[in-house]
Amino acid sequence: MTKTGHCLCGAVTWRYSGAETWACYCHCDDCRRNCAAPVTAYIGVPLENFAWTGAVPQTFHSSPGVSRRFCGTCGSPMAFQAERYAGEIHLYAASLDDPSAFVPEFHVHYAEKLPWLHIADDLPKYPHSATKDASP
Repeated sequence: MTKTGHCLCGAVTWRYSGAETWACYCHCDDCRRNCAAPVTAYIGVPLENFAWTGAVPQTFHSSPGVSRRFCGTCGSPMAFQAERYAGEIHLYAASLDDPSAFVPEFHVHYAEKLPWLHIADDLPKYPHSATKDASP
């Protein structure tokens, strides 16, 4: 199965084939600030199954070994990559062409959750990163 996504203006587009490696919510301060949202939702995808298909996004190096990709035209956040997660890209689930298909599996950095955000799901909630394979 191939999934596709795009930014707000449609300039940056992407696709991947095959299964995701994981899907989660991230509550860390960096991700919240990057998206100006109380929580972000990510899909982990092996780089070998992924391609940018439109304009290549711009890159912001938010901390050592971390790159955040965004549309240079409209500013939409598109992806997260880190040296510690070599061989994968973390895509924002909201950038999916069909974001209703996103099925989260767990929360990471739950210790940083904003106190006014109430979560009522039964998903596992990790105070920090879950594992190497499961955290933006």
